[in-house]
Amino acid sequence: MHTTIEIQGTSVPAVGLGTWQITGAACVEAVSDALALGYRHIDTARAYRNEREVGEGIRASGVAREEIFLVTKVPPSSAAPDRLRASCEASLADLGVDSVDLLLLHWPAPQVPLADTLGAMSALRDEGRIAHLGVSNFPPRLLRQALELAPVFNDQVEFHPYEHQDELVDLARRRDVLITAYSPLARGRVATDPTLREIGAAHGKTPGQVALRWLLDHPKTCVVPKASSHERRAENLDVFDLELTDDERARIDALGG
Repeated sequence: MHTTIEIQGTSVPAVGLGTWQITGAACVEAVSDALALGYRHIDTARAYRNEREVGEGIRASGVAREEIFLVTKVPPSSAAPDRLRASCEASLADLGVDSVDLLLLHWPAPQVPLADTLGAMSALRDEGRIAHLGVSNFPPRLLRQALELAPVFNDQVEFHPYEHQDELVDLARRRDVLITAYSPLARGRVATDPTLREIGAAHGKTPGQVALRWLLDHPKTCVVPKASSHERRAENLDVFDLELTDDERARIDALGG
């Protein structure tokens, strides 16, 4: 099965490490360990207050920067062009890198015209400070609006068996946009789900691995589960030999009600 997703001519690793709520030495260790395991997609944000530790983890891993798809985000309070540029430069400084592969607007910022925000991000892309620009937590209507204004690469949204994103996924498939599923394990809820446990048992996999595979079976979709232990990070990466049947996917679809 494909371990990367092709979006607008760029390969994105299908499983990334989410770093929300991982800080300090634990964050350095998580990033370094994930890269040692084979992760090549790391997701952070200015709001997570851990970019410095993410950068330390990357350097500690010994993995070359160009091998890693690195994502960070600008908070909506920095959506105005001058503040957006300052936020991005601060992120790059803390990460200790010259550029990131993807910069996202973390949440919609209705107080700033979207054209202004995306224009500032496009300028950073033209200068080589970011390779791609995108958004996060944008519903389909807002994503369509953003796509009219700039070459949006990604929309990162909450997406798991209980929170479907059918309309967004269809839009992304048609427009060649990446959908990144955050909280793909529904903040631990999937671990005790009887349906996911039963399907997992049939394949020798955990409920979490079943949920991740279900997400990855959607077009143009990658996942960034957070994992605070080595075992869980390894588990989340071990989903590429799992093949769900149509019936199993339908049973998981039904969890979304």
